[in-house]
Amino acid sequence: MIPAVPGVISAEQVRRTAESIAAVQDADGGIPWPEGHVDAWNHVECLMALTVAGLRAPARKGFDWLVRHQRPDGSWPMKLRDGVALEAGGESNHAAYVAVGVWHDLLVTGDETFARTMWPVVAGALDFVVGLQTRRGEIVWERDIHGNPAPYALLTGCSSVYQGLRCGVALAERLDDPRPEWELAADHLGHVLREHPEAFTDKSRFSMDWYYPVLGGAVRGSQAHQRIDDEWGVFVAPGLGILCVSDQPWVTGAESCELVLALDALGDRDRALELFADMQHLRHDDGSYWTGWQFVNEKHFPHERSAYTAAAVILAADALSNSTGGASIFRNAGQHAADRAPTGCGCQQVASL
Repeated sequence: MIPAVPGVISAEQVRRTAESIAAVQDADGGIPWPEGHVDAWNHVECLMALTVAGLRAPARKGFDWLVRHQRPDGSWPMKLRDGVALEAGGESNHAAYVAVGVWHDLLVTGDETFARTMWPVVAGALDFVVGLQTRRGEIVWERDIHGNPAPYALLTGCSSVYQGLRCGVALAERLDDPRPEWELAADHLGHVLREHPEAFTDKSRFSMDWYYPVLGGAVRGSQAHQRIDDEWGVFVAPGLGILCVSDQPWVTGAESCELVLALDALGDRDRALELFADMQHLRHDDGSYWTGWQFVNEKHFPHERSAYTAAAVILAADALSNSTGGASIFRNAGQHAADRAPTGCGCQQVASL
């Protein structure tokens, strides 16, 4: 069933939004940014949206793209255009999100045969990710083309990686190929996300660093509610959506819908519905969505409509309407969040160095 949120967006409108994503898919299956490059994370988000809307053929074509472009180390180049790497380093969050996409496909379609086909891709990707974990538990953001790990970790990226590891563990259990090392990596990463902000490079002007620990599932309960409330007045522009960065009068649709998903995961349905309705001013007549709105200049900025924004809208609509088996994938990401450090936490080891 195609999602609909009564009074906000109809099933027919969601279908048209999904068709706007399929319309920009490259011949080789990649779903690009407006400027033409493909990255694995946003590509997977678009595949999830296509799957929710029942556009199975373009979604599976996109999964084929992932298979063809995965490298032997389990990663994908940061940016690809026409199959050529524009930026060759491999990002940990890009690789991890493939597990979210494959688990989501199984939840929506029930197609275990397809999940088994994709399992080697997921396994290689998450092994690459775990190989970038530090002694303390954070996961650095990339490995460069020479094989060198980055010297720092990103809070938003690690929050998404946390969800990827949890989805990978769930998929491994479903396919009877358990990977306890991924679960242990997620336990350590979740602890660092909850308790050690010093582990991450400061990107606090970006709204994603505010809500992503909740969206990815590492932070739940009272800590999550407090986190959202503390910065609500900084990032939310009433009636419009949320800011991309705290120091610019610029709301963005993808970030707004991701916060909708985070609020839904916390059971904060009223604010989730209000925010989802507020961002609909970015909808274009053809069902696509403008990336953002600069509300002082009163202009769309950048002057583009992006597939990843449309995808976030569809996933938010699914979560709010509980229309498919994948509607709870962000809610369930937090079911393992804990209030104490896992056994063998590396924090004390790092502190003593």
